[in-house]
Amino acid sequence: MDEAITHLKVPMEHEDRTVCLGPDGSVAHVSRVLRMLSGRWKLPILFRLFAEPSMRNSQLIRDMPGISQKMLTQHLRELESDELIERKDFGQQPPRVEYALTSAGRSLMPVLLALREFSRDHRQDDR
Repeated sequence: MDEAITHLKVPMEHEDRTVCLGPDGSVAHVSRVLRMLSGRWKLPILFRLFAEPSMRNSQLIRDMPGISQKMLTQHLRELESDELIERKDFGQQPPRVEYALTSAGRSLMPVLLALREFSRDHRQDDR
């Protein structure tokens, strides 16, 4: 009868559940990143800034039909607050502001590209 209980035979690298579930565990870190990316337009903004080294507000509006100026501004501020993008104000008249990925934003892109490949490999319609 004991031979059927296989979950007890699986080696546990860490017996302490806080490594995964604690306040500084894996779940907390992944949840924080998912919160940083939540929002309808954040991923399109990040991918556009990945494709172009820097972009102005008007370029982002043109490249993403359907986004309002208010929503773009809100998402840009949140991404800047999370240090994924940087805002460069040239202090000119008329105002000239450009946005670019930070090093943290650039380091996130391979993860997002891996997620894209995961999605392509695990399509819902393939089931």
